[in-house]
Amino acid sequence: MNKTTPLIVLENIHKSFGKVTASKNINLSIYPGEIHALLGENGAGKSTLISIISGVYTPDSGTIKYNNKEVRFTSPKDAIECGIGTIYQHFKLVDAMTARENIMLGQKKNLFSKKEKIDKDVQNLCEKYGLAIDLDKYVSDMSVGEKQNLEILKVLYRGAKLLILDEPTTVFTPQETEKLFKIMRKMKEQGCAIIFISHKMDEVMEVCDKITILRKGETIKTVLKEETNENEIIEMMVGRAVDLSIEKLNTKVGAELLEVKNLTVLNEEGAEAVKDVSFSIKEGEVLGVAGIAGSGQKELCEAIAGIASAKSGAIIFDGENIEGKNPREFIKRGISMSFIPEDRLGMGLVASMDMVDNLLLKSYHLQKGFIIDRKPVAEKAKELKKSLEIKTPSINYPIKYLSGGNIQKILLGRELSLKPRLLVMAYPVRGLDINTCFTVYNLINEAKKSGTSVLFIGEDLDVLMQLCDRIMVLCDGKVSGIINSENSTREKLGLMMVGVS
Repeated sequence: MNKTTPLIVLENIHKSFGKVTASKNINLSIYPGEIHALLGENGAGKSTLISIISGVYTPDSGTIKYNNKEVRFTSPKDAIECGIGTIYQHFKLVDAMTARENIMLGQKKNLFSKKEKIDKDVQNLCEKYGLAIDLDKYVSDMSVGEKQNLEILKVLYRGAKLLILDEPTTVFTPQETEKLFKIMRKMKEQGCAIIFISHKMDEVMEVCDKITILRKGETIKTVLKEETNENEIIEMMVGRAVDLSIEKLNTKVGAELLEVKNLTVLNEEGAEAVKDVSFSIKEGEVLGVAGIAGSGQKELCEAIAGIASAKSGAIIFDGENIEGKNPREFIKRGISMSFIPEDRLGMGLVASMDMVDNLLLKSYHLQKGFIIDRKPVAEKAKELKKSLEIKTPSINYPIKYLSGGNIQKILLGRELSLKPRLLVMAYPVRGLDINTCFTVYNLINEAKKSGTSVLFIGEDLDVLMQLCDRIMVLCDGKVSGIINSENSTREKLGLMMVGVS
């Protein structure tokens, strides 16, 4: 394959949804044998562009050329047949099937192929690209890294020459990330092209050759990695200079506010997700929680927030055991706690409601009489819109049409405006652009200054080390260690995440 000729070229791509323009004047060229980063804030148009390349959306105007030939994708099948494979942040695998069955899913032409032939073809791909997979293993028994290997293998088996990786390292340990980068480099050597989407700037600078920046639906610039730096990239993404340092506050911590004793919590399937966990948080302290996805973080948060009941153990808030009590009882008892759930729209906010109604959800109990006075809540919504730079046409606009970053700002603004004594946060910056991430970190520091205790479930180990006072590591539902952030390193935390204390 000629590496001087682009594999795919997008020229003057436009895409609108009703009155909202998602992409305009998009110009992008991806070459064989290169890893090309696609960066931009939330709402910059990354998801729309990826959906256009992978055949989910058809552009309103503009041209796409693949291998120097103009193409029109009307479905993902068209893109797959052309040689484009997309691996989304949330894997598209069937848990109850083996790796082999997942690879063959939807492959009509090979439906009756011999198992030996399939295994040989897959083995050749594994050797060529440095992948490791057990074809007889069920997806439900796989680690996150194994699942991603399987997703990559699936698209390579279908003949992919252009691979799109959407936030691939979100839930990885540093060790798993390094394994993925080795695979990406091997693919690059074999002439594959890779589009890499990540909010982790250090990873972009480590593994990518070129970087294209999107802003407000337009391509701003494509730069060579060695000719730029993090600050310049972020300035292009945001449109202005941004301070990228997380302020490390050394505030004086107060008395113990929360103590969790020998807590065991079951998951939805009835299995133990949190196993005999004990820890405490003091007033004005930020306790970070690290761990591979599915290590019990979700169940731990929900048990503390009163959404899930524990099988055993105690949750002591300011001297009172609150285990088994629900959020309504918390309010009645004056237990001042806010919870930022992982599922923003399913659990945190109501998608069809506007900003004002979503703020009312947490303040209606303060209203007197039967008539709800919306005026003070509307004023609070205006105040949050301005202070947190929430991009919405109006405070009365349904939040389901906003970007993930703006939805998260509304949720954070609502919870922090209640001035809680304890703030429980599950992945509060997941999928957010860098500018919004730093807004969140500043809000956490402001809460800390006022004496709020924070339980921060995070994915980015660098952020956990910079933002938190201590870091608790979970592995398979158990605490594998609690470490002061100044004594921690990425390598130490990565090993603790896989059970090496």
